[in-house]
Amino acid sequence: MFEYEIDPADAASLLAEKGARFIDVREPWEFAAARIEGSVHMPMNEVPGRAHDELNPDERLIIVCHHGVRSMNVTAWLRRQGFDKAQSLRGGIDAWSCMVDPAVGRY
Repeated sequence: MFEYEIDPADAASLLAEKGARFIDVREPWEFAAARIEGSVHMPMNEVPGRAHDELNPDERLIIVCHHGVRSMNVTAWLRRQGFDKAQSLRGGIDAWSCMVDPAVGRY
């Protein structure tokens, strides 16, 4: 069983190995301002309508937002829907920028 959160360093390793799909649940303006390369943009309010069509319950999913609150809410919802490998990026894209890739802008 996966923890509900994953720290940025572990998530970066998964991304490098193509071992997870990153789902960014922030608003369009936030995604335009800063993003993790290769992440899929699926704003939080669109997740219920898109998840079952676009996401695989057997796939490792890393859910990303600004600081980790929205992503945790989405992760909890996905877990209730059977996406048992969904995890929230601890600290969000802000922590990613500080700990993994300073080229990702902060806002």
